[in-house]
Amino acid sequence: MDDLHAVESLGFSLPSPAYLVGMILFSLIGLAAFQYGRKSSRPLPMWGGLALMLYPYVVSETWLLYGAGIGLCAAIYWFRE
Repeated sequence: MDDLHAVESLGFSLPSPAYLVGMILFSLIGLAAFQYGRKSSRPLPMWGGLALMLYPYVVSETWLLYGAGIGLCAAIYWFRE
C-alpha cells in the first residue's frame, strides 16, 4: 500500500474502472471497424476504427472518453457507404 501512496505523491493515479471498461469497449469496436474497412477497401471505417483504437491514449477524463467514443461510433455508422 505504501507503493501506491508513493506513486500518487509523484502525481500519477490509476484510471477508474469505468474508464478501463470504456477503453476496452471502444478499442474492440475500433478493431472490428478497422478490420471491416480493410477487408472491404473502405477508408472511412478503416480510419475511424484506427481513431477508436488510439484516442483513449490521448483522453484522460472518463466523460470525454465516452463522449468521443460515442461520437466516433456514430460517425462511422452514419457516414458508411
